[in-house]
Amino acid sequence: MTTILFENPIFLEHKVPEGHPERPDRLKALNLALEHERFSPLSRQQAPQGNEDLVLLAHPEEHLRTIMSFIPEEGINSFEADTHASPASLQAALTGIGGAVAAVDAVFAGKADNAFVASRPPGHHAERNKAMGFCFFNNIAIAARHAQQRHGAERVAIVDWDVHHGNGTQDIFWDDPSVLFCSTHQMPLYPGSGAKTETGAGNIVNAPLSPDTGSDHFREAFKSRILTALDDFRPDFILISAGFDAHYRDPLAQINLVAEDFDWATGRLLDVAGKTANNRIVSLLEGGYDLQGLAESAGTHIYRLMRG
Repeated sequence: MTTILFENPIFLEHKVPEGHPERPDRLKALNLALEHERFSPLSRQQAPQGNEDLVLLAHPEEHLRTIMSFIPEEGINSFEADTHASPASLQAALTGIGGAVAAVDAVFAGKADNAFVASRPPGHHAERNKAMGFCFFNNIAIAARHAQQRHGAERVAIVDWDVHHGNGTQDIFWDDPSVLFCSTHQMPLYPGSGAKTETGAGNIVNAPLSPDTGSDHFREAFKSRILTALDDFRPDFILISAGFDAHYRDPLAQINLVAEDFDWATGRLLDVAGKTANNRIVSLLEGGYDLQGLAESAGTHIYRLMRG
């Protein structure tokens, strides 16, 4: 397998208040893990900055202008209690989109089988008309629309294993049967959505997990609900909202996964991609707020993408 990692120093310049969990140290911890010799074959490329037109693939222009108006010239401004912007935040967010789109282009051009985008701020809580949950723009929704419009993807599957439900992605694709959205997440937990009864146009598959559950429950939910849905849908492209805050060390939730669980889940999605999607997978970093848990889990995920 050929894997490309998309990264950019601008992601470290998105500043948040002291003590905020979604901090630049997250990417610094991942970069330290990637110094291990097993990652020496990994192709690492600089994510390009995306343009404003890409934002409009998943959001109205009014949302873009609202985000732009909140970017301060200095200091930190707040959209809501936990979503903040600093002077470089818009550039960082647009570069996250650019990296996601570049990753899609790379796998459809055959330059890589799969790709991982190590970006921040994350995106899966951003609804069509609302920034929330640390997120400005929904990177994975934009990547899916780009795959459809630029590369003719007909059946895009998005698998979200962040411990917080991807309400924004669900909102954007709620009534679109060309995109399958599958999510495992803790419930009850922020943002409060993600019940099994939330099914959209039959294209939404939620697999909520109770607090204090671990590997067995996660794997069973993944097999019985998500893999079953993927088998029926037969995607020609797979996107992963790769949050690692279901790790047992994470301070923001109570699911007790270990790094090997993300290895296992990655392997199952590689199997599906090999059958129906010409191996095409693009994975985007979402949450994960314990530095050790994030580094171990994301490193394990990336290494599994490399191994196939």
